[in-house]
Amino acid sequence: MHTVTYPREVFYYETDRMDCVHHSNYIRWFEEARIHFMREMGFPYDQLEASGVLSPVLHAEADYRTMCRFGEQVQIKTGIESYTGTRIAFSYTITDKATGALRCQGQTRHCFLGPSGRPVSLRKANPAYDAIVQELMQE
Repeated sequence: MHTVTYPREVFYYETDRMDCVHHSNYIRWFEEARIHFMREMGFPYDQLEASGVLSPVLHAEADYRTMCRFGEQVQIKTGIESYTGTRIAFSYTITDKATGALRCQGQTRHCFLGPSGRPVSLRKANPAYDAIVQELMQE
């Protein structure tokens, strides 16, 4: 699986009373990393939306391994786990940049919707994006 690494600093406002990153922020980090991945791989999300295709999250999961704390640097590796033309799944691995310690692993699953809000095949709705994703799946 081809992955792209998104570097990120842990900010104070993301932490909670236990002095670690609140669990909900990992889902936000997944989104940041996914948008970065799509841009780096040549199919930026804003252009997908401009073409009339949306890709809402259907499912998100995170397995928390060790805590992230304020001031740490993390790396989020993102890749496409599966693709059917109508659905796509991304995987995420968050590690501490300094130590390599695993902090969190997760996945999001998405579908594709057309302008009417109904499901569409990316192959038909945006063949250029489909070709890029198909190529990435071959790597």
